[in-house]
Amino acid sequence: MIIHVDMDAFFAAVEIREQPELACQPVAVGGSSGRGVVATVNYIARQYGVRSAMPVAEARRRCKDLVCVPVRMHLYSEVSQQIRDIFARYTPEIEPLSLDEAFLDVTASEQLFGDCQVIGREIKQAVLDETGLVCSVGMAKNKYIAKVASDVNKPDGFVYVPPEDSIAFLDPLPVSRLWGAGKVTQEKLHKYGLHTIADVRLQSAEFMQSILGKVGVHFWRLAQTEDGRLVVSDHKAKSISHETTFDADISSRDVLLSWLSQLTEQVGFRLRAKQRVAKTVKLKLRYGDFKTVSHSASFSTPTDVTETILNKVQELFKDTYAKRSDPVRLIGMGVSGIQAKTDAQQTGKEEQIDLFAKDTQKSAVEVDKLTDEINIKFGKHAVKRGRGVR
Repeated sequence: MIIHVDMDAFFAAVEIREQPELACQPVAVGGSSGRGVVATVNYIARQYGVRSAMPVAEARRRCKDLVCVPVRMHLYSEVSQQIRDIFARYTPEIEPLSLDEAFLDVTASEQLFGDCQVIGREIKQAVLDETGLVCSVGMAKNKYIAKVASDVNKPDGFVYVPPEDSIAFLDPLPVSRLWGAGKVTQEKLHKYGLHTIADVRLQSAEFMQSILGKVGVHFWRLAQTEDGRLVVSDHKAKSISHETTFDADISSRDVLLSWLSQLTEQVGFRLRAKQRVAKTVKLKLRYGDFKTVSHSASFSTPTDVTETILNKVQELFKDTYAKRSDPVRLIGMGVSGIQAKTDAQQTGKEEQIDLFAKDTQKSAVEVDKLTDEINIKFGKHAVKRGRGVR
C-alpha cells in the first residue's frame, strides 16, 4: 500500500509556528514588497483568492491585510528533514516530491506496524506532536489514488481508499483530479461531454488518444485506477528533482525564474545533505496545451553548488523561453549522474577557500558550506541566501 503525506500550506505553517501572532491573519510566504511571487499562502489568505505562484503585487490587491514574509528555505528544509525522519521509522521506501510532500511504500511494513491506516495515523500524530504542523494523509493501492486521497479533504485530511473501492472513489470526482490535467485539457474534455473521471473511464483508450494524443491514454489509464509507477526512494534514486504545477498558467519570465531558483535551492540542499554531487542538470517546462519540453546540460566536474546548478539551469530556461514564451503550467528542474563525494569532500579536508576570492565558483562553494553549517548549528537560520522567490 502507498501513503501520500502532504503538509498543509507548509511554508506558511512553519512561519506561523515561528510567529504565533500570525495565526489569525492572512499570510503569504514569498516576499515583503510588491515584487516577486507568492510561494505559499495559508488558508485564510486563500479565502481572498490569493494563490501560490501569484505575483505579490496582485496578492496584495486582492487582500489588503495580507502579511508577506520572506522565504527561509533552510528553515523549511530543516523541518522537512525532521518530518522525513519520522517517515523513516516506518519504511525506508520514501520518495520525496518536494520539501512538503512524499510517497511512502508501506507494503513491507504492515506486518510490523499494522495496516496502512494505523501507520498513517501514527505518522500524522507524530508530525503534529514533534513539529506542531498539520499534514493530510492519503492511502491507496497506488501513487495516483493516494495523492488524490490526500487532497480531497484538505486541510488536516485523512482518507483511506480500499483497493476494491478505487473506482467508486474516483468516479464522481471532476476531471481536474486527473493528475496533470490543466485548464486547457479540462476544457477540451468538457467539450466532448467528459466532466467526471467516470466519464473518462467509460470511453475507449482509442477515443481518448484521438482527442488528446498519447496523454489521453495516460488519463484513461488513471481513470481505470491504473498507475504502475513505483515509489523510488532517495537511496535508489539516480536523480533528484523538484517541480511545481501552478494553479493558473504563468507567463511572467521573472516569476518563472524566481520559482526556478527556489526549486534549485531545494535540490542543492538535498544533494549536500546526502553527501552527493551531480554531473547533469535538467529543466522541465509544461505549457498550457500540455506540451512538455525537457533540456539538459552537463558540468565539466560533478557539483553540489547551488549557484553553479542555478546558473546552468537558468541558461537552459532562457534558451527555451526565447523559442517559446507561452504561459507555463509546470516548471521543474533536477540533477542526475549522481555520485558520492570524495573522502576529502566529505571530511572537509579540501583546500581552504577564500570567501572573498575573485573566483566566483570558489566563493559559491564557500557560501553553501558556511550557510549550511551555521544554519544547522544554530537552528535560527541567521544566514540565508538572498535569491529565489522574493
